[in-house]
Amino acid sequence: MIPIQYDDSITIPVAILANELKALLGESTPYIVTVMLFFVSVMSIIGTALKPESLMNRPFLKGLFIVHPAWVVTRVLGFIFATMTVFEWGPEAVWSEYTGAIVMNDLIPVLFTIFLFAGLFLPLLLNFGLLELFGTLLNKVMRPLFTLPGRSSVDCMASWMGDGTVGILLTNKQYEEGFYTKREAAVIGTTFSVVSITFSIVILEYLELTSMFLPFYFTVVVAGFVAAVICPRIPPLSRKPNEYIVENKDRPQEDNAKNGESLLKVGFNKAAYRAQNNEGIGKTIKGGFQNVLDMWLGVIPIVMAVGTVALIFAENTPLFHYLGLPFIPLLEWMQVPHAAEAAQTMVIGFADMLLPAIIGSGIESEFTRFVIACVSITQLIYMSEVGGLLLASKIPVRFLDLVIIFLQRTLITLPIIVGMAHLIFWLM
Repeated sequence: MIPIQYDDSITIPVAILANELKALLGESTPYIVTVMLFFVSVMSIIGTALKPESLMNRPFLKGLFIVHPAWVVTRVLGFIFATMTVFEWGPEAVWSEYTGAIVMNDLIPVLFTIFLFAGLFLPLLLNFGLLELFGTLLNKVMRPLFTLPGRSSVDCMASWMGDGTVGILLTNKQYEEGFYTKREAAVIGTTFSVVSITFSIVILEYLELTSMFLPFYFTVVVAGFVAAVICPRIPPLSRKPNEYIVENKDRPQEDNAKNGESLLKVGFNKAAYRAQNNEGIGKTIKGGFQNVLDMWLGVIPIVMAVGTVALIFAENTPLFHYLGLPFIPLLEWMQVPHAAEAAQTMVIGFADMLLPAIIGSGIESEFTRFVIACVSITQLIYMSEVGGLLLASKIPVRFLDLVIIFLQRTLITLPIIVGMAHLIFWLM
């Protein structure tokens, strides 16, 4: 999870491994994923409808294939969209280069490979004391700033500096094991799962702003920090219950140092206790493979279905154009050039993180393109990736929650970004 320099960019080792595997698989990944989606669709229909004993007696398989009927329909829809996209069957609105093809050819191969390595290595992050150590050391920072326990610092750093999908996977696992309350899991998943630095550079390339990476990322960090402080303290996140879904006797108490002990010593003792009580290499490996299957079979179908539907609406209906109209007077008031052209980019990012850059690339004003780039990163909730992952996970957020949080983050970060842009361009 430690960010490193690799091929002239900053990334994390898990992402490097995922990229190497993605290159190795090449164009075969969409076909592999389509077969996988067919399998999970059939098994979900059989499991949910018939509830065979072979699944009922195995808790992991039961949780994987016996799901709510709405999720069965979504999984089947994901398989249908995948098949239509891979073979270019049916209406072009489903499989065009700006709808299903974006999800299947650009996003799904990344998720497929990163879920493999992140899932396999996740037990190494969770079971050997790292979170207990950081939780003790950083509790006095994370709790007052972000209303989160100290152990969440690892999730947040993995999300912010590495990859948001890894952060959601880590957060979901911690939530299921009873280390986070419903509110804490929802806050982490919707506040820190920022796209990777690598993808931020892709956004800048689309908008022809690569020379401005440092002021761009500094602006993103400042605006994202402010949003991370405010959003957990207002509804809907503030109204999520502070309760755990399971009891966990290993959940550390936030009592921190006592009797003159240093925080480092307390944290190290908790970490050592956690490592000593690990259940062995067999359980660690088994847990890793279960993580992979859970994400492959549980999350990827949802992302394929939800992401494609969102992009179809974005590309083939005036929905986002009309939703962007209220932003025109706001942008004009903040003296953003080409406000009418930029307004749609303020909301279309809800469908996919790349769409604001695609639409905004034709705007002449460098100032406006800078604002679009920063806002598209700090909005964070994209239905083609983070939004779909959150809905498919156990983290307690609903679709309406995601809509509200997306708008909140846009309205909180936009004035900060525009103010920073005015300062940066004035200094230039």
